[in-house]
Amino acid sequence: MLHLMEDYDIVGRSKAMHNLAELALRVSHVRSTVLITGESGVGKDVFCRMICRFAGSPDYIKISCGNLPENLLESELFGYEAGAFTGANRTGKRGIFELAGDGVIFLDEIGDISPKLQSRLLRTIQEHQIMRVGSDRMIEIDVRFITATNRNLEQAVREGTFRSDLFFRLNVLPVVIPPLRKRKDDILVLLQYFLGGDFKNITAQDLTLLSKYDWPGNIRELENVATYYKTLLSLPEYITEQRFTDAAFTTEVDIQETVLK
Repeated sequence: MLHLMEDYDIVGRSKAMHNLAELALRVSHVRSTVLITGESGVGKDVFCRMICRFAGSPDYIKISCGNLPENLLESELFGYEAGAFTGANRTGKRGIFELAGDGVIFLDEIGDISPKLQSRLLRTIQEHQIMRVGSDRMIEIDVRFITATNRNLEQAVREGTFRSDLFFRLNVLPVVIPPLRKRKDDILVLLQYFLGGDFKNITAQDLTLLSKYDWPGNIRELENVATYYKTLLSLPEYITEQRFTDAAFTTEVDIQETVLK
């Protein structure tokens, strides 16, 4: 399993990471819709990249659905006809679903889209057709959808804020990425990757502090800590001020030796 990860620059040594790499390889051979769930910062974008690289097509189009107003997101995804709205291009515009051809579109923060766009997206996934804003003509598309969210969509369905039929269309190949605190074997390996040659300067006690920390911001937070260390040659105070029993430090040497293997 390890060679699979090394060949594709996937950083991690935990069993969970090995399993995710194998899963990415398996789903790369089909074009079914993937729904990636996990906390913010766990690497959902990285998993999408894994799938595409294993499929031999590393390029994909990413859209963060939570960052755009509804009308702008709709016109970006579906395109629009000339004169569809005030300020529209006089010749109209093709949307991302058209421009992607037979490639992959990664819809991040899919749990944040409005009910109106949920309805439009459902039809797009079901029929592989779109209609530009301001048009009455259907256009065939052949894109693959990979979606991601840090929200609990099943709960959103129960609460009536997310369509159940869309959820089941998205959840064909579900992938759950565990938080960093549940795959602690990856913490020091990732730190070594982010720090490069500076990793050798970290003390065994600091390594223990880093391995004991819960990382609520996951990999994104770990990368920030690595940047802090490379800049200021120390760990942030909120890391160093953790309090543990003396027993927590009995494995300092083992941690340092293990991560450098």
